[in-house]
Amino acid sequence: MKVRNSLRSLKQRHRDCRVVRRKGRVYVINKTQRKFKARQG
Repeated sequence: MKVRNSLRSLKQRHRDCRVVRRKGRVYVINKTQRKFKARQG
């Protein structure tokens, strides 16, 4: 999982990437390509 200040560019890495909020943190998750994960902050 990558930790970045901005998730904007990571969201465009794959078409199935989704931005979700969990426990006050922002995550990028991908159901089909599991390697595309990121967290903000």
